[in-house]
Amino acid sequence: MHLVLGGALLTPFFLLATLVVPLAFDDVNPFSDFPWQFAAFAVALPLAALGALLFPLLRMLEATAARSLCGLPADVTAELTEEPADSWAARRRTALWFVAHLTAGGIVSGMTLAAPPAAVMLILLPVTDPLRHEELGWPNLAGGLLGPLTGLGLLALVASTTWAGGRLLARAAPTLLGRTPADRLAAAERRAADLASRNRLARELHDSVGHALSAVTLQAGAARRVLDADPEFARQALLAIEETTRDAVAELDTVLGLLRADGDDPTGRPVPVPAPALDALDTLLDRTRAAGLRIDADVDDGCGRLPPLVSREAYRIVQEGLSNALRHAGAVPVRLRIALDADELRITVENPIQSDALQRDKAVTATRTVAGTPRPGGGHGLPGIAERARLLGGEARAASRDGVWRLAVRLPLGASR
Repeated sequence: MHLVLGGALLTPFFLLATLVVPLAFDDVNPFSDFPWQFAAFAVALPLAALGALLFPLLRMLEATAARSLCGLPADVTAELTEEPADSWAARRRTALWFVAHLTAGGIVSGMTLAAPPAAVMLILLPVTDPLRHEELGWPNLAGGLLGPLTGLGLLALVASTTWAGGRLLARAAPTLLGRTPADRLAAAERRAADLASRNRLARELHDSVGHALSAVTLQAGAARRVLDADPEFARQALLAIEETTRDAVAELDTVLGLLRADGDDPTGRPVPVPAPALDALDTLLDRTRAAGLRIDADVDDGCGRLPPLVSREAYRIVQEGLSNALRHAGAVPVRLRIALDADELRITVENPIQSDALQRDKAVTATRTVAGTPRPGGGHGLPGIAERARLLGGEARAASRDGVWRLAVRLPLGASR
């Protein structure tokens, strides 16, 4: 079926060639002159190659036909491309495949139309009228087995030619219809960009909503315990929960909206994720203190003049550092230091480790770095901090020592979006 399809696709080019050949040679009729039919066939193939070069979608059509009709193994069909031939290298490969398909298809189609009737006549020669043979121009082979054997040989020739053509096309399909190196590189770049965009959105979602949930959990627990003894504190905790969740829902809606839009604008560039910067640090500290964390903050006055990208990433790093203290240490004193040097920003978050977690952390995090395996009960926060720092050309390290958990991050000021 695949080869017969090639013969059908050859037909318009062959008809066009039958018009071209008489223009070059006088008194030639490719329809009646058998040798000139081969000349028209030879002229049709370059015309088909030209059509393949000018029609990029042909690669998709031919790949679909080969995948469905060529009898290829599953691992081979997976290699066939599903994209148009955008580059000239891909178009040249498609043209070679198209010419090969039409050549094999034209030969097999012609043999299929002419050989079976002739084979039947040869097989029936011994039982038919010899005079009729002379009228039809057939040799008088009625007296022997030469006629039937020739007919069977002709059928075998058609079958073997079909098998050989199909095998050759099946072998050539991955090379000529598969992805070119440029296609593979472009696909890898698209996938990398997509993963980077989704990871960026996931970090924003984790840091914003994760921090809010940690704070709300502690605030709700504190309000429940002192609801009867200290109603005023419970009221303040509920107010903090309301404000924290309102902001978290707003950020969640923003991130989910970008996810639905695939994180790209109409030009294909990543859409910047709206995020707070260090100018909102006081609000973050107030809400975290309302959750029970006692924070000693020392922030350099020059942080208000940081590049926007560095300021946003620094805010998220501080937010995640405080969230980690809330989740894993509880209501403990935290020391926050943000120092601005000539060419970098240094962030340090330190907090004591609760006694029930101290032995565990000594065993698994005494010499660990942020990029390592998350500690038990943890998530993706510390690797996310490391990734934020690494994308800006900086570094982040975290470790416990003498009962104190310390997160240290360095961000170069030259980073820009």
